Amino acid sequence: MQRRHRLGPLPALLLIALAPATAAANDLGEKLAKEGNDNGAAACVTCHGADGGGNGAAGWPRMAGMNADYLAKQLDDMASGERDNATMKPIASGLSAEERRAVAEYYAEMEVPAEAPGTDAAKSVLERGQAIAQQGLWRKGVPSCVACHGPGGDGVGADFPAISGQHASYIENQFTAWQDGNRQNDPNDLMASVAKRLTEEEIKAVAAWFASQPARPSAE
Repeated sequence: MQRRHRLGPLPALLLIALAPATAAANDLGEKLAKEGNDNGAAACVTCHGADGGGNGAAGWPRMAGMNADYLAKQLDDMASGERDNATMKPIASGLSAEERRAVAEYYAEMEVPAEAPGTDAAKSVLERGQAIAQQGLWRKGVPSCVACHGPGGDGVGADFPAISGQHASYIENQFTAWQDGNRQNDPNDLMASVAKRLTEEEIKAVAAWFASQPARPSAE
């Protein structure tokens, strides 16, 4: 009985010990997101917005509510050059590994925007996009988007990001990057093989449908 009494409080004590470190990481992530640092990393909010919702017209993605491991991996890949992005490379390179992780966790904990980016695509285009997203195009060897990105496109872990409520222009740009070979940091070259089987019209339809869906936090 005495032994159990001594061990009982340990989980609570561990939580108390971890709390200051977690709070410090959150504070660091928020500071970097809002102010950047003195090592060449500009404030994230300059492009991604104060709410983390991104800027569709400029091609900047939503980051609020995205999986922290996914965001950290993308920042790491852009810093190393594994993911080619001329704008983001100096910013990601200007962050230390600790800072990149702090920023990723900050955005992962941020509430997603209340409204989807929306689209002016015609109903027929949205229906086409929905069919591809949910059923795929098996005659062309294209699986459904939700088979990897989860129900509703809410994302699965570090490899398959949430695309629900993402800007259509950003989704289109990534498909083009995979088609051209300018982006190659996905597992087993999966997205490149999918992108190369889709037409421009099909890509626009898929992008428009996901942009019309409510933004939801990553499922995992």
